Amino acid sequence: MKKISVILAVLVVLVLAGCASSGGSSSSSSAAPYSVDLSKLRAVTLGQGDVVGVPTGLSVRNRDAFTKNYDDLFILFPSDMPDVTGYSRVTIRCNYFNADGEEIPQGDTNAMVVLVYDINGDKRGPDMGPGPNTPLKEFNVGGFSGQVSSDRGVRIALKQSPGAILFQNSNTGVKFIEVTEITFHN
Repeated sequence: MKKISVILAVLVVLVLAGCASSGGSSSSSSAAPYSVDLSKLRAVTLGQGDVVGVPTGLSVRNRDAFTKNYDDLFILFPSDMPDVTGYSRVTIRCNYFNADGEEIPQGDTNAMVVLVYDINGDKRGPDMGPGPNTPLKEFNVGGFSGQVSSDRGVRIALKQSPGAILFQNSNTGVKFIEVTEITFHN
C-alpha cells in the first residue's frame, strides 16, 4: 500500500510540475491576435460568373441594398496584410440592417461567411463546409449556433493567407451587412 501511495504522490508532483512549466495551456503558439484593420478593406462588385469587378467605394458594408437571398458582399483583404497562416482560429462579427437602415438583432439565419484564398478562383466553396479555395464557410454569423462570432471563434487551418472574404445574407430581410471585426487568433 505504501508503494502505491508513493507512486501516486510522484505522479501528482509530475503532473503539477508539467502544468506549471507549460503555463497550464496546451497552446503551442503565443502569438498576439491580429485584428484586420477594417479601414484597409475594399468591397468590390462580383460580376457575371463571379468575376471580381470594380470597387464600390466602401470598405466594410454593401453600398446597395441586397435584392435577393444570398446576395454578395465581397471584400478584398489589404495587400499588406501579414501572414496569418500561424493562427488556428478566427472571429468574425457583423451588424445587419433592414431596408429602412434599422439594425436587425443578432441571430441565426442573418448571414453566412466564406474566406477565399484566390480571388479569381471559386468564391463560394461546397454547399457545406470548406473547400480547396475556401478554407472557411460558416453559417449563422452572429447567431447562437454560429461559433465564428464568438470570442473563441472557429478553428481554421490556413495554408496561405486569404485574399478576400465573402458575406451573404441568409434571409431577404437583411439588406445591408456591415463588418465590425475580423480577428485571427489562437
